Amino acid sequence: MIVQQILKLKASSDVTTVPPEADVRHVAEILASRKIGTVVVTNDGKTILGIVSERDIVKEVAQNGAACLTQAVDTIMTPVVQCCTASESADSVLERMTAGRFRHMPVQQGDQMVGLISIGDVVKARLMELSAEKDALEGMIKGF
Repeated sequence: MIVQQILKLKASSDVTTVPPEADVRHVAEILASRKIGTVVVTNDGKTILGIVSERDIVKEVAQNGAACLTQAVDTIMTPVVQCCTASESADSVLERMTAGRFRHMPVQQGDQMVGLISIGDVVKARLMELSAEKDALEGMIKGF
C-alpha cells in the first residue's frame, strides 16, 4: 500500500495547523479537544515551518515549568520535519517513523503539504493488507 491510499482511507483529510506565534497553551488545548497528537506549524496551511507534538509540550513543561505555556509555539517546535510523498510505500514510512521515534508525518507534493499520516494510520493500512492476504491464502487452500 502507498501513502496516497492511506490518505484516502482516513475519515478526514484535514491537517490541524497553527501559526508560529500561537502560544503553547493554545496548542495543548487544540490537541486535547481534538484528541490528536500533533499540529503542523505553518503560516499558510501548505508550507511546513515545524511540527509540535504532545511529547514536545510535556518535555518543555518538565524542563521549564508551566511558564512555557505562554511561549510562542515556534520556540518548542521541531523545525526539521520528516515528510513523505503520496507515492511512498507504507512500509518505508513505518520504517522511518520507527527509526526516528516519531508518530506523525506530513505528506508533501513538491513544497506543499497535502496531508498528514500517523503511525496508527499506517498500522491500520498494513493490518488491512495482511487480512486481505490471509483471506486470499485461505481461499486458495480451500479451493475457492
